[in-house]
Amino acid sequence: MVYQSFLIKYAEIGTKGKNRYLFEDALIKQMKNALKKVEGRFTASKEAGRIYLQAESEYDYDEVIDALKRVFGIAWICPMLQIEEKDFENLKKVVVDYIGEVYPDKHFTFKVDSRRADKNYPVHSEDMNRQLGEVILDAYPETSVDVHNPDVLLKVEVRKVVNIYSQMIPGPGGMPVGTNGKAMLLLSGGIDSPVAGYMIAKRGVKIDAVYFHAPPYTSDRAKQKVIDLAKLVARYSGPIPLHIVNFTDIQLYIYDQCPHEELTIIMRRYMMKIAEEISKKTGCLALITGESIGQVASQTVQSLAATNEVCTMPVFRPLIGFDKQEIVDISEKIGTFETSIQPYEDCCTIFVAKHPVIKPNLNMIRRSEMNLAEKIDEMVQTAIETAEVVWCD
Repeated sequence: MVYQSFLIKYAEIGTKGKNRYLFEDALIKQMKNALKKVEGRFTASKEAGRIYLQAESEYDYDEVIDALKRVFGIAWICPMLQIEEKDFENLKKVVVDYIGEVYPDKHFTFKVDSRRADKNYPVHSEDMNRQLGEVILDAYPETSVDVHNPDVLLKVEVRKVVNIYSQMIPGPGGMPVGTNGKAMLLLSGGIDSPVAGYMIAKRGVKIDAVYFHAPPYTSDRAKQKVIDLAKLVARYSGPIPLHIVNFTDIQLYIYDQCPHEELTIIMRRYMMKIAEEISKKTGCLALITGESIGQVASQTVQSLAATNEVCTMPVFRPLIGFDKQEIVDISEKIGTFETSIQPYEDCCTIFVAKHPVIKPNLNMIRRSEMNLAEKIDEMVQTAIETAEVVWCD
């Protein structure tokens, strides 16, 4: 069957009160943005807790479903037959034809679930269920009714028009991007940070990103890898402006002036400072990192506390309680894993100490940073002013 209509179901948006329409409008906007890359023309509309998508031209079904599966806020995608003729005898014929076309193998159990939203419709819901079930059984004797656990749940909704559907394709859930402010993702070339960006975008947060590049110690391939990761996350979050900061001079200065076992913590602190300054200029309200407690030396509770101390913005760490396999599973699901494991190292791995401190003393870290006082503020300002911005979509 060639579907011209889709019913888009949301979940969490339905819990909103008088401002629910704002979330519905944001969801429709994100749907339209996602479908811009799909061949065909589409219109979207809403009606009393329902969002409809109509195809106005020929289109590729699989491409449309794939695009909608990446729109946060969608709970279910329901390919739907929509008819304007509401005569019940005609509806019986349409339902029989629908079952015949959608299910070539008729050896299945089914249940009819009717909803009479139009209270002027002369046939009540229970009568609709019984009579539509009867005509399906008469037309296809191989089928049988199972009201508790059917193979096929046929939905019939009588509204301004009649909606008929039985397939429910899972969407990504969450909230429409743009409904919960904007945050800055510290994006590296690893597995974790793209997943962290995906998870925060799922909560409706628009994403900017910052990447710390250290040429010649990190290659252009490492930089391109991060750009590619940003583009993969952008399939879900929408376009991401990626701020590429040249961090080489700052890293070398820290390397020369500070104890090597403290390098990772001190460099991380300056990354957070720079990310926060860029965030303030771009309207971001929080930082996002891919840190998980205990995963590496810079992610012990003590290290995280030392890193956090330089931040005035909230720092979102959606992976904080995840183990590595859980993070890998999500990265595979969203398509970032294969890019993340490409062997191009970022600046954090190049300058890692042989024996990094795992329980840093904050007072000692501050004293070590005093060795940087002569040049560090100017170097940080230069790094911010010379950052390159690449739009990833």
